[in-house]
Amino acid sequence: MNNKYPQIHIVYDRQKRASMTKPSSLEVRITHNYKQKYISTGIMLFPNQWKKGRIVNHPDILQLSKALDSLLSDIRQIISEMLTQGNLDISLIPERLEKLHAPRLSFLEYCAQRVAVRKFGKKQDTQERYDRFLKSFEAWGGIREFEEINEKTIIAYDAYLATKGLQVNSKWNNYHRFLNSFIIDAMNDGHLSKNPYKWINIEKGKKSKGLERCLAPEEFFRMKAYPMPTDSIERVRDVFVFQTYTCLSYSDLKDFDSTMIQEVKGMQVYVGKRIKTGGAFTIPLVTPALDILHKYEGKLPIISNVKYNEYLKVVAQAARVDKPVSSHWARHTGATMLLNEGVDMKIVAKICGHSSTKITEQVYAKLLDETVVDAISELKGI
Repeated sequence: MNNKYPQIHIVYDRQKRASMTKPSSLEVRITHNYKQKYISTGIMLFPNQWKKGRIVNHPDILQLSKALDSLLSDIRQIISEMLTQGNLDISLIPERLEKLHAPRLSFLEYCAQRVAVRKFGKKQDTQERYDRFLKSFEAWGGIREFEEINEKTIIAYDAYLATKGLQVNSKWNNYHRFLNSFIIDAMNDGHLSKNPYKWINIEKGKKSKGLERCLAPEEFFRMKAYPMPTDSIERVRDVFVFQTYTCLSYSDLKDFDSTMIQEVKGMQVYVGKRIKTGGAFTIPLVTPALDILHKYEGKLPIISNVKYNEYLKVVAQAARVDKPVSSHWARHTGATMLLNEGVDMKIVAKICGHSSTKITEQVYAKLLDETVVDAISELKGI
C-alpha cells in the first residue's frame, strides 16, 4: 500500500453552475493513488464570495472560515489515524467524519444498547442475567465513560463485587464476563483501543465450584423445621424446601405449573423442559413437596430472584445456619441428598434435566462423610 500523504484541495463550483444569482458549493477534494474523493463542506457561495482560496464578501465570513478550517483539521486527523493504522482508504473518510461528529455516547449508554442486541433470541434466564448485570453496574457507578475503563477501575469493580458477598465463580460468570464482553464490543466498534482484562488476572473459579454450595442434611432439615420470624420469611423458606425436593433451578421454579403434574404408578410426577438448556426433566414429587404445594393451593409464592436470595440469608440466620445460602443451593442440596441416599446417577440426571450423567457427576457427585463411613462399616472380613 502507498502510504504517501494524500493531497487536499478546496474546490469551488466544480460543476461550473454558479452565477451572480445562483450560489454553488464549496468542496474538499482528496487525491491519493490516482483516486479522488469529494467531501461537501455544506458552504454555498456566490462567485464574488470566493477568491484565491478564501471566503470574502460574506456576512458570516468568520463563522464560515472557522467551520472550513475545522473540517480540514478533522480530515487531516482522520488521514493521520488511517496512516498509523496502516489502512488508508480515502473513500471511508466521510464515514469517519460522521462518526467523529456523532453525539457522544457514554459507556453506560453503549452497554444499554448492546444489552438489547445481546439479549435478542436468548433464553429468558440469560436475558435476566444481562439485565441484572447492567442494573448492578449502573448502581456501582465506578465506570461511566469510555475513558474510565482501565486496569485500576476493573480492579475497583472486582472489590465492589466482593463487598456484596459474591463467590469467585459468581463474580466472573455473572458480572465480569458480561463487562468483558461489552468492552470487546466497544473495541470492535472503535470506541476503545485495548482491553484491561488482558493485563489483570480476575479469578474465574471452577465450574465445579457448586459442590461447595450445598447444605449438610442436618442444616437443611433444621431450616425446614425451624420456626420463622414472619409469614413472609416462612413463605421464602417453604419455597426453598420445595425447590430442594424438586432440584429445580430458579428460572424453572418461577415457571412452575402445577397443571403439568401427572400421575405415574400412583405417584405425582412433574415433567417439563429446563428453560436454560431445554433438557427434559422428570421429577417425582415426594410428600414434603406435595405438602407445600397443598399449603399454597398449587400456586407457589414466588418472588424475584434478587429478593429471594436476600431473604434466604434471613432464613438461614433464623435457623442458625452459618452459610451464604442462595436459590441455587436448593438444587445442589437436593441432588446431593439424592445421590447420597443411593439414588442412581441416571435417575438424578433425569430429575435435574441434565443431558448426560457426566454433567451430574461433575457438578453434584459429592459423598458426605457419613456415607463413606456407612459404606465401609458394612464391609465384612477386612
